[in-house]
Amino acid sequence: MNPRLHCFTSLLMLLLAYSSNTDRQLWADDVTWLKDVTSPKIEIVSDLSSVLKATDGSNITSKKQWHKQRATIDNYWRMFLGPLPQPTKDLNVQRLKTEQLEKCTRTLIQYTAESGRTVKAYLLEPKGAKQKKCPAVVVFHGTNAQTFQKVAGLIGEPERHIGLRLAQRGYVAICPENFLWEEKSYLASTAAAKQRHPNSKGMATMLADGIRAVDVLETLPQVDETRIGAIGHSLGGKETLYLAAFDSRIKAAVASEGGIGLAFTNWDAPWYLGPEIKQANFSHDHHELLALIAPRPFLVLGGETGRGCSDGQRTWPYVQQAQLVCELLNAPVRMGLLNHHQGHSLSWEIGEKAIQWLDVYLDE
Repeated sequence: MNPRLHCFTSLLMLLLAYSSNTDRQLWADDVTWLKDVTSPKIEIVSDLSSVLKATDGSNITSKKQWHKQRATIDNYWRMFLGPLPQPTKDLNVQRLKTEQLEKCTRTLIQYTAESGRTVKAYLLEPKGAKQKKCPAVVVFHGTNAQTFQKVAGLIGEPERHIGLRLAQRGYVAICPENFLWEEKSYLASTAAAKQRHPNSKGMATMLADGIRAVDVLETLPQVDETRIGAIGHSLGGKETLYLAAFDSRIKAAVASEGGIGLAFTNWDAPWYLGPEIKQANFSHDHHELLALIAPRPFLVLGGETGRGCSDGQRTWPYVQQAQLVCELLNAPVRMGLLNHHQGHSLSWEIGEKAIQWLDVYLDE
């Protein structure tokens, strides 16, 4: 056989064999449906302040100017949130209970978030993970009585078992419990956090806990530290937005129905940002956080119709601002909105889209 033909045939057989053993999209630079989620089919009308306009009113037209502007935006929001709870030197991770599942193990763990306070989480690890480096994801749960049990696959509808689904696909997934369930009510949990950190918003504790979950992932020898993502629905979508904005270790993320705009949902609740954002002189919004994430891939899932939905067509102006940053940086535009029109839900099919997004953009 011709040596060149033999080489080509061997390579083709290798690719076919490899692709037949995985559901992941490995050979494309982008998801095939990227254009659908990055190109709005409506005329965008917005009264948002431009992230590409400096405080003196001048236009930002260079990478150097953007990096300065980015630092200004980052500093503002960090000051607004207040000091983040400081982590202890040691995580002190304890494995409390482990279950052997068909394709992965599910372990209830506990670790130290800050002095005098621990966080529980489910850690899901694919079988054979210790023999290779795996991508990893922080999976934030929504608002439900069983908190992190649903995303870890212990209860509820299978389509919401995102942590379990990811582990079955070869990811290491950590599903931390939100601090709002540490006391008898959200308000009691918020009051306890406020007592520990009187000058910080409730969102500061959520952000710090998200950062701590990434810290835990980085201690695991089977985790590829260059391929860590985040995903969350509703409450978890809010946490995903903040973690991706303020922790550059998050390489790609999906926020489902969290409500990007400050006016979309209850961002003024005391456990998030508080009533200050409703004041007439408050001139900031979350398009600035999306701009901090750019050009890292970030997908918003919106329900548009149905009771209690948060994101949809009105989210486009926020996404567009981040897209402009990508273009300024000469980077691929991977800031998108998938508007599924299914209300405040996360169907199996849309969950598969979200996982595919992570498949592609954590595989680069």
